Amino acid sequence: METELEKLPADEREIVERFIRRKHIARNVLKEFDQSMSFGERLSDRIAEIGGSWTFILLFLFFLAAWMVFNSFVLHKQAFDPYPYILLNLALSCLAALQAPVIMMSQNRQADADRAQAKNDYEVNVRAELEILQVHEKINATRETELTELLEIARRQEEMIGALQQRLAASSS
Repeated sequence: METELEKLPADEREIVERFIRRKHIARNVLKEFDQSMSFGERLSDRIAEIGGSWTFILLFLFFLAAWMVFNSFVLHKQAFDPYPYILLNLALSCLAALQAPVIMMSQNRQADADRAQAKNDYEVNVRAELEILQVHEKINATRETELTELLEIARRQEEMIGALQQRLAASSS
């Protein structure tokens, strides 16, 4: 058993050792991940959440339309950003330049959380597989014991039938 255990990769060996010691494997990885997040990571997640919502898109479209209407029609001759809206273009470029890396940080963190969750799922699945194999072995051992007992009972019944047949033959003669 020890040599078979040594052949396993380190992470699988750890799972088997925890199984043998009856240690709990399943855990809430996402909760652990969320608790270990820094302020910047939480902020990037929140920005990505807001920036990827329909509310943000609709408010942003409203802001763009309001900017254009205000500069083209309301202020008309005294517009601070007349058509082709160079100041608006600069603001949008700055927003995109800042928002893209923040969203990528959030996606990277989410990918790390997904990898940790997948690793935990794998460990739980290996543990479940080991427990299923253990249950199969117990069922097979029980079945073999019962089969041996049934064969012994059948042998005794045959002996009793043979003894009864001899008595019957002796009494009829």
